[in-house]
Amino acid sequence: MKEKKTYKKLNPLLHSQLRLAVVSYLVSNGAAGFNELKSVTGATSGNLSIQLQKLKEAGYINIHKGFKNNYPHTRVEITRKGIDAFEEYVNAIKQYLK
Repeated sequence: MKEKKTYKKLNPLLHSQLRLAVVSYLVSNGAAGFNELKSVTGATSGNLSIQLQKLKEAGYINIHKGFKNNYPHTRVEITRKGIDAFEEYVNAIKQYLK
């Protein structure tokens, strides 16, 4: 008789398509500007801002606001906690595929 398989719960914060796209991109690149993330994800400014705030509140990213060439610039950086959460999420997905 086959042993019953139990699946890990997927992190609901990362299960959102936009938040997963942002974290995936940041895991690969370390950091990115707001406009770069907007371009890569195809998100609107408002939606991206809301999702970034949720990731920041969870401690998955840091947001640095400043100026670049006299223009406002927002830089988003992945944290160790964000990388760990992403790796855990990916491992949970792999379990579903086995």
